[in-house]
Amino acid sequence: MNRNNQKEPLFRKVNTKARNVHHNFGGDFKYSRNKKQETLEQAKGTMYGKKERGLDYTPLFKFLLSKVGSEWNEIFSEAKSRLDKTEPIFWLVALNQNEKEDFVRISESTYFSGMYIDDEGILQLTNLTLKPADLKHYCDCCTHTFNGTVY
Repeated sequence: MNRNNQKEPLFRKVNTKARNVHHNFGGDFKYSRNKKQETLEQAKGTMYGKKERGLDYTPLFKFLLSKVGSEWNEIFSEAKSRLDKTEPIFWLVALNQNEKEDFVRISESTYFSGMYIDDEGILQLTNLTLKPADLKHYCDCCTHTFNGTVY
């Protein structure tokens, strides 16, 4: 808890001073600059892009993993109050059966278990038997993690 008796946010800013931290900068404004219809951004003169960079949602993913087996409405309301936007929740949690995945690849070397909401409104893991050995390494130079632990 922080000073105002509020819980810590479920995201953090990425260390942008570290070596080899890439945020895909540039290119947002250049694609909208020469359009025939003028947008609000062009009229106001802003060059701020639509992409948001530099946020790490690992605390959210660990929070969701710790709440498996609990009621979804309570989990969602707490997570929503501690986030800047709700979209990252649904990177891991599938709302319907067609979207379920065994695992989700967050970055090139970070994997988390997929989750879904069952018919009773309980958060469940999609594949209970999934192990780090079941995941494919895309490169040997990176440190790979599964659910926040190195493998």
